[in-house]
Amino acid sequence: MTIKQAMVLAAGLGTRMRPITDIIPKPLVKIAGKAMIDYALDALAEAGVERAVVNVHHHADQMEAHLRSYRGLEILISDERDALMNNGGGLVKGLKLLSRDPVFVMNADLFWIGEKPGRLTNLEKLAGFYNEQRMDMAMLCVELERTTGHNGKHDFNMADDGRLTRYRDNQYNGVVYAGAIAMNPSFLDDAPDDAFNVNIYFDKAIERGRLYGTMMDGHWLTVGTPEAIGEAEEAIRTFRAFA
Repeated sequence: MTIKQAMVLAAGLGTRMRPITDIIPKPLVKIAGKAMIDYALDALAEAGVERAVVNVHHHADQMEAHLRSYRGLEILISDERDALMNNGGGLVKGLKLLSRDPVFVMNADLFWIGEKPGRLTNLEKLAGFYNEQRMDMAMLCVELERTTGHNGKHDFNMADDGRLTRYRDNQYNGVVYAGAIAMNPSFLDDAPDDAFNVNIYFDKAIERGRLYGTMMDGHWLTVGTPEAIGEAEEAIRTFRAFA
């Protein structure tokens, strides 16, 4: 399957990144000379996505100006200036600007490095893995030891066939959610129109036995605090030196 559209969640306040986010939105914080959101947008463009919705709230004017200058794909704005919708409500609102075809969902502040040239990208792998007949959502996942900036906890257990359940100690194969999903928008047709956390739909998919994951290649980074910027940049330098 080739997925041609995406939603990038980028409207958060970035409170843990203060004081940097007092003056700029978190997705525009530069890591190794590149705005965080551009790592996500570049990955989408490389995977063949043609159109992406990005939601904005905090320093929305700066976000819109930056996104207007991005040339890799068509970008539509989902404006949340009036009220933050949390990740679930923001996703539902943004998806209304796209078609009913399958879609990638990504976080603007989570990204990866180190994909192998000449192979399928992580998002291309995710699109190929996603099977809407068997899955409500397919998540990109990563081993804890291949992360920088994470809280040190697993998110899910992954079965041999990729099926995911909430993490419990001493069960099979703990993994971290890497911030990218393939799904059909119809899975959210019964969602509320106001703010809510998308985790309730992760749990719904688990209850139906239809939440799956596939492992990514490379190294995954999350940057939540000013101190984490240096850690991420050091990880990028080290990874590139030995890649």
